[in-house]
Amino acid sequence: MKAFIVNKDGSTEIREIPTPGFSKQQALVKTIACGICGTDIKLLHHQFKGVPKSTYPLILGHEGVGEVIEIGADVKSFKLGDKVLLPFVDPDPELFGELGSGWGALSEYAVVSDLMAYPDGKAPDVAYAQTVLPDDFNHVDAVMIVTFREVLSSIRYFGIKPGDSVAVYGCGPVGLSFIRIMNLLGVKNVIAIDRHDEKLTIAKKLGAEAVINKNVSAVSNARKDEVQHVVHELYPKGVNYVIDAIGSPSVVNEAMGILADRGSVLCYGVPEKEKITIDYSKANYNWNIIFQQMPVKAEEGAAHDQVMKWIKSGKLVFKDFISDYFPFENSTEAYQKKLDKKITGKGIITF
Repeated sequence: MKAFIVNKDGSTEIREIPTPGFSKQQALVKTIACGICGTDIKLLHHQFKGVPKSTYPLILGHEGVGEVIEIGADVKSFKLGDKVLLPFVDPDPELFGELGSGWGALSEYAVVSDLMAYPDGKAPDVAYAQTVLPDDFNHVDAVMIVTFREVLSSIRYFGIKPGDSVAVYGCGPVGLSFIRIMNLLGVKNVIAIDRHDEKLTIAKKLGAEAVINKNVSAVSNARKDEVQHVVHELYPKGVNYVIDAIGSPSVVNEAMGILADRGSVLCYGVPEKEKITIDYSKANYNWNIIFQQMPVKAEEGAAHDQVMKWIKSGKLVFKDFISDYFPFENSTEAYQKKLDKKITGKGIITF
């Protein structure tokens, strides 16, 4: 099969490698599509926590959808032709040699594990989120379900409730998903913060109460303290939560001036730096920082049914979050566009 590889020097290529093997508790999947994620960029930069340079080269991709084409002897939950979320390719020295895995969904074939085929407690974590999709679905756009589920499970973990006030930094697919899903959960006091008016327009459509363009030069008569000014006009005591949907340690320090007493900065994703120096001179006396660097797969799986209900009822619309599609053979070009910040929404690789 062909797979999209990140080399030790950060270069990328599509390389021919063996088709992955699968056990009697697993199924082989032919990939339909895979989303491009900010996590991938951290891997391209060798800046993803827990993935040292020694593990490269590696196969990229973790937001995949595929079709089941072969089934292990003990599989009970999948059948041939099923469309499934989250197929991965694990490292396999016998097949792939030194080639590692950045989850590996950007390959022509991948593997899903059947939770029901394992003894209790023995299934791999990912099996809790490897879910069958309805046949009458857009299975390319369905890569967005991975983000939706991760975001909903994170909102539940963070404990955000209706009546809370929230500032969201970043209006890419993740930030917009937080805004929309919080709105569906009854969280209406949401401020969206970004540098691009087109993204802020979508944020407003998806449920943001107010929007702030941080790019001072792009806003006429803008103040240098625009974020603090607008936030404190709406919420004089500050907001209950600030969500970092960018993955930037700088958001923690910017949040200090707008957090209410006992408020929390919620950091979603793996930042590029593993150390943060916090200047809390502008903060209240009491505050929290909570990281959700890797959503728990069982919690993501538990969010699936609610996400599907919203999609089927038209309350969550895939196209609101997607901006670009690329054929698999143009993967290098696609990731360069992502690096150059020319993909404004979710970019999707199609097979």
